[in-house]
Amino acid sequence: MTRPSLAAASDRFALRLPPMPWRDRAGRFSPFKAATLALLIVPGLWIVSGLLLGRYSALATEYLIEETGAWGIRILMLSLAVTPLRRIVDWAPVMQVRRMVGVAAFVYLALHLVAYILDQKFDLVRVATEIALRTYLTIGFVALALLTALAATSTDAMIKRLGGRRWRLLHKAAYLIGALAILHQSMQFKLPEFEPTLLGALYAWLMLWRALPARFEVGRSPVRLAILSLAVAALTMLGEAVWIALAAGVDPRMVLAANFDFEYEFRPAWFVLAAGLATAGVAAVRGTFRMVRRAPVH
Repeated sequence: MTRPSLAAASDRFALRLPPMPWRDRAGRFSPFKAATLALLIVPGLWIVSGLLLGRYSALATEYLIEETGAWGIRILMLSLAVTPLRRIVDWAPVMQVRRMVGVAAFVYLALHLVAYILDQKFDLVRVATEIALRTYLTIGFVALALLTALAATSTDAMIKRLGGRRWRLLHKAAYLIGALAILHQSMQFKLPEFEPTLLGALYAWLMLWRALPARFEVGRSPVRLAILSLAVAALTMLGEAVWIALAAGVDPRMVLAANFDFEYEFRPAWFVLAAGLATAGVAAVRGTFRMVRRAPVH
C-alpha cells in the first residue's frame, strides 16, 4: 500500500474505535485532550490520596464533601472560561475540551452530593428534608439538577435529537448553574471568604465579557479587556465592602482600605485583575502576530 493509502486506512480504523475522551472527532489520539483529561483527574487523585494516607481520618466525610464541592465549582468556572479563552487566544482546538471540562464539573459535584448522603448515613428522607428546608442546600441541589440535564445531553446523539438551536438554548443554563453554585458556596459563610469571593469575581468577568455588545470587540481588544478587568476588580472591592458592612456592621471604608494593605495578603479583587490583565496581554501578543502575518513581504 502507498503512504496515502495507509493513512486513509488508519483514519478509517480510528473512526471505528469507540469514542474516548482522549480522541479527536476523527478518532485519532489527541495529546491536548489527553493532557486536559489527566489534569481534570488530578484533583480526584489528590482527594483520594488524602483519604488513603489518613490525613483526614477523623473528618473524612467532611473533607470529601468540601473538596469535591470546591473542585466541582472551580472546574465549572473553567468550563465557562473556554469560549472567552478560544476567542482571546484565537486557538480553535481549545473548544474540543469544553464538553469534557463540563462533564468533569458534573462528576465532582455529583460526588459532592454522594459524600453528603454518606455523611447522613444514607438516610435519604433526612437528606431530602435538609435539602428542602435549608436554602443553601436547595440552591445547590437545583444547580446540580440542571447540570445533570446538561451532562445527559452532552453527546453528539443528543445534540442531533434536540437540534442545534434547542441544544444551545438548553446549555445556556450553564450561566445560571455557575451563579447558583457560587451562591450555594457563599451562603455557608457569614462573611465573605476568599475563594467564593474570587470565584464570584471571575464569574462576573466571564458574564460581562459575554454581555458586552459585539461592536466592542472585547474578545480581542487588549484595551477593552483591561478596562473590563479594572471594572470587575473595582466591583469586587465594593461588593465585598458592602457585604461585610451589612453582615458585621463594619465601616465599608475600612474594608475598601484593606484591599490596599498588602502587608498580610492580597484580596480577591487583585487576583481577578491580574488574571484579566494577563488575558489582555495575551490578546495583545496575538494581535501583534496577526499583524505580522498579514504584513506584505517586500
